[in-house]
Amino acid sequence: MSNKKRILILATGGTIAGVGAAGKSTGYASGQLGVEDLLAAAPEIAEVADIETMQVCNINSDDITAEIWIKLARTIKEQARRPEIDGFVITHGTDTMDETAFFLNLVLKTEKPVVITGSMRPSTATSADGPMNLYQAVVTAASWKSEGMGVLVVFSGRIFSARDVQKTSTHSVVSMSGGENGSCGVIRDDVVLYSTKSTKRHTTQTEFTVDGLSSLPRVNILYFSVDADPALISMAAGLSDGLVIAGAGGGEYSKLFEAELRKLTIPVVVSSRVGSGVIMSNSVPCGIAANDLPPQKAAILLRLALTETTDQAEIARMFEKY
Repeated sequence: MSNKKRILILATGGTIAGVGAAGKSTGYASGQLGVEDLLAAAPEIAEVADIETMQVCNINSDDITAEIWIKLARTIKEQARRPEIDGFVITHGTDTMDETAFFLNLVLKTEKPVVITGSMRPSTATSADGPMNLYQAVVTAASWKSEGMGVLVVFSGRIFSARDVQKTSTHSVVSMSGGENGSCGVIRDDVVLYSTKSTKRHTTQTEFTVDGLSSLPRVNILYFSVDADPALISMAAGLSDGLVIAGAGGGEYSKLFEAELRKLTIPVVVSSRVGSGVIMSNSVPCGIAANDLPPQKAAILLRLALTETTDQAEIARMFEKY
């Protein structure tokens, strides 16, 4: 009997499963290869862990939906009950990887490692980065050190908290960053080395669940810029259960924007288009401060919060907590 950990790989598509012209890193089609093809490109994985696979979907990550998130969360919940499964790796496109990671970080109820990875270059590119990223993700998921760490993203030899990770480059293979909070650790060969971890509540510590959900409340993001038309606010509010404003600087916007926002009855969360830094509640004229969550992650937390309450004070508490 093998002493290796058993890891379930859940494939969703993305660039890591992309195919294009030989040697080229642009102009490819995402989500073309199945999970078994991904494993064939990294045969060394068999030396690290015993592997099971499941193809959840095979799409560009720009086409990921809340319904797919819920399906993925329920699949992990079901599979985590199996005592022989020690951890999970999810292959995913990089464009919305940070969003899927944060959603799962808030709803999963397992301390088994859950690691997300992908690639910046398709499988047919010169020096494709997918095989190494997949190998290192399995190494991380198979490590006892990853237990209870929440959902993690492994990319280019580094490990990131799902809450902190963001894509920061359109082309570099070192495209993932933890921003001001940095990375949790690194992988060197088969060794996982952690130096820090997120102190924000996650997975088994949260109040959120996908039980009973078939979809999520609608939340749209409005980007403020000079001369941004405030009429967009009422238009977006009519299509939304809540709004996120990607404000300038520390979450700021014009007086015309503020006047329209004050007319709304739905919750509004204020983030920033800057990319890093904290939004302070006393600097937001109206709405809920997003703390240091970027707009896309603020939208996820607001969507989940709205499955529990519409009370703005309670939602503000959640943003302070998570």
